[in-house]
Amino acid sequence: MNVYDIIRRPLITEKAHGKHEGERTMCFEVHPEANKIQIKQAVETVFRVKVAGVRTSLTAGKLRRRGRFTGYASDWKKAYVRIQKGEKIPEYSEI
Repeated sequence: MNVYDIIRRPLITEKAHGKHEGERTMCFEVHPEANKIQIKQAVETVFRVKVAGVRTSLTAGKLRRRGRFTGYASDWKKAYVRIQKGEKIPEYSEI
């Protein structure tokens, strides 16, 4: 996997925005098989910042309905990446 396969997209939610400003943390949807070391290396490569820590979370897909048809959304993995002090936190619009 290359770095762009590992980091799928940034998560822009109210919770993620609060962590971005208050805790120097960025939130991403990442590849389900990526581990913390790969996520750390990918963020350092793409954003050119030093990473202090990575926390991950697996999210189960929800039941979805379209009329009489039912199915499940895909499971996905979320990563909270904390940036070291002294580093400038990149904005998602700068990417």
